[in-house]
Amino acid sequence: MAAERFSVRNSGAQAVVEGVGDHGCEYMTGGTVVVLGKTGRNFAAGMSGGIAYVLDVDGKFHTRCNLELVDLDKVEDDEDKMTLKMMIQQHQRHTNSQLAQEVLADFENLLPKFIKVFPRDYKRVLAAMKDEEDAFAELKNMAAATSSKEKPSLVDNAVKHRGFIAYEREGVKYRDPNVRMNDWNEVMEESKPGPLLKTQSARCMDCGTPFCHQENSGCPLGNKIPEFNELVYQNRWQEALNRLLETNNFPEFTGRVCPAPCEGSCVLGIIENPVSIKSIECSIIDKAFEEGWMVPRPPLTRTGKKVAIIGSGPAGLAAADQLNKMGHSVTVYERADRIGGLMMYGVPNMKTDKIDIVQRRVDLMTKEGINFVVNANIGKDPSYSLDGLKEENDAIILAVGSTKPRDLPVPGRDLSGVHFAMEFLHANTKSLLDSNLEDGNYISAKGKKVVVIGGGDTGTDCIGTSIRHGCTNIVNLELLPQPPSTRAPGNPWPQWPRVFRIDYGHQEAATKFGKDPRTYEVLTKRFIGDDNGYVKGLEIVRVSWEKDESGRFNFKEVEGSEEIIEADLVFLAMGFLGPEPTLAEKLGLECDNRSNFKAEYGRFSTTVEGVFAAGDCRRGQSLVVWAISEGRQAASQVDKFLSKNEDDLVDATVGQNLNEVKHQH
Repeated sequence: MAAERFSVRNSGAQAVVEGVGDHGCEYMTGGTVVVLGKTGRNFAAGMSGGIAYVLDVDGKFHTRCNLELVDLDKVEDDEDKMTLKMMIQQHQRHTNSQLAQEVLADFENLLPKFIKVFPRDYKRVLAAMKDEEDAFAELKNMAAATSSKEKPSLVDNAVKHRGFIAYEREGVKYRDPNVRMNDWNEVMEESKPGPLLKTQSARCMDCGTPFCHQENSGCPLGNKIPEFNELVYQNRWQEALNRLLETNNFPEFTGRVCPAPCEGSCVLGIIENPVSIKSIECSIIDKAFEEGWMVPRPPLTRTGKKVAIIGSGPAGLAAADQLNKMGHSVTVYERADRIGGLMMYGVPNMKTDKIDIVQRRVDLMTKEGINFVVNANIGKDPSYSLDGLKEENDAIILAVGSTKPRDLPVPGRDLSGVHFAMEFLHANTKSLLDSNLEDGNYISAKGKKVVVIGGGDTGTDCIGTSIRHGCTNIVNLELLPQPPSTRAPGNPWPQWPRVFRIDYGHQEAATKFGKDPRTYEVLTKRFIGDDNGYVKGLEIVRVSWEKDESGRFNFKEVEGSEEIIEADLVFLAMGFLGPEPTLAEKLGLECDNRSNFKAEYGRFSTTVEGVFAAGDCRRGQSLVVWAISEGRQAASQVDKFLSKNEDDLVDATVGQNLNEVKHQH
């Protein structure tokens, strides 16, 4: 027997008694109590947790229990029965209780007399936990069921609430490499609105906190991805377009060439293949042009302010588009003979069509009132004076990109046939547009053994272009180790997954030559030439990467691994080191320690008043999506700068007028 206030404020102990006084289990918050006899009054007052099993010997326990916070339930659940019986057995074993022995001997008949004292709040919490466990068990069962058979990526009537559980990802699809390597058309198959995109958009479910549209982890533009995915699922395409254009000036660019950091940070990507965001985005804008929704929308009024933008790549075009919408008069200067910068001459036609995609956008912007000037090499061409540009405009934006290529200063570098990748790609696209390659004004890889040094996107584009020319062999050398097939421990979600990928050029090379062209952990020692000064081979050596005491990785050559490989044509695709210095020198701009134009992120103003910088020339070699983001933000800062100058002018005019009035009096 226990006295009054037994198990008061119990928070976890288990106990068996054969009767209690008043206020038993008062303010109990946890644990389990068994009472094999009568209780005093006010049992379970303030009880919020734990469970008590009481043998109601006289049938009047309910009159002695405080029912404000608890329910009195029957002991019917198997788990309750087992817990109750085990506790009584342990009590009998430790105390030799005669009462416990009698209860156990007639347990099944006495069971209906036991009452389970169950706090209501605790009951609700346990019920919620059970629901979650049941839901998780159902999810695991579904996953097990679907893993045993291939999930479809396309169904006629996709159901949103099953989403990724029922449907597999289908991302950007490429045309057959055997067909596409023989033409210059886009490698990507067009995704038409229909069951496929409805199914894929159904995989985007309510993930609580989407990381896909956050600048630091996903989309630098902050595209409202869950929103436009939902609108596509509902077949509300024009609304999806409006949502997309709120943040992205050129979805037709990003939908084709962006590596999709949004997909790398997709929450679904933790456990499944991520949502096919890129293909959905591209389909929205392609449908918009097809439906005639993309019409010129020039500003209703003009501010009278003029802005010059030097460079017509994604950053320059985005800045121009934004400033034009604000009503400023914008002129974009491009040193090449066509507008588009990287999107025109840096990215090959098979990744983004120059007429149907890039020029289409330029034409639309022209109709909206933006003035484009080509063949204008500002800073070098005497026809376009920088001083004159500053005098004629209220602000200037530098968006010239990162165009200074990283060189490979080894013996034989000056041999004929060793080229920077952009020489090759630019000339090829220009000749393709000018004459369908009939003028011969390009570096031809036809019938040649090609070596590409550098394993990034530019290197891949050199591979794809060389194959279309008709090269007889292609090798791609990379200094770094081969990436892992899955995320490494130091590359957790939601970071961009640095994993091994097979891009369009690699697939085409494997199709034509029977193997992936890439070789990793290789250093070029020298270029070897023939008697006429043409490259005929390279000496390479294997390297191994090791971490030093400070934790930094360094490579060392593997002794005895030297090798000669044949080459008639070598392309250096090892990245870029910053903008060409001419503009900085002539404007008196400061540059940072990486030779980029010095301009604080978020403000974008350089060290020269009224001159701003955006894109790769400010941040260094980066992605198209970052260039568009910086162009948009720089435009906003220029608008503030112009508005501030206007306010200052108004204040000065008002002040002058007040002084004149004072002098008159």
